[in-house]
Amino acid sequence: MYNHEDEMDEPEWVATEREQFSEFRDKNRDGKMDKEETMDWILPSDYDHAEAEAKHLVYESDTNKDGKLTKEEILNKYDLFVGSQATDFGEALVRHDEF
Repeated sequence: MYNHEDEMDEPEWVATEREQFSEFRDKNRDGKMDKEETMDWILPSDYDHAEAEAKHLVYESDTNKDGKLTKEEILNKYDLFVGSQATDFGEALVRHDEF
């Protein structure tokens, strides 16, 4: 972990984070993040959680990389789907005979 009091040079990732903070996170330029700025950073309003989760499931499960999931691909990653919000933590899987 980097500590600015250490005598070592500032790592590049620290400079990048400092730049991200200044340009994007600290919107009112007061040098700190207030509640709204923190919420926008953690849960950006333009972020679609369902779409991101669906893309993640396809990316992790689509072994032949055709952009479609077969029954076998889903079953091979069953634990991933059971733990996903996209399947209501597995509840959606039991409502479909094909799974």
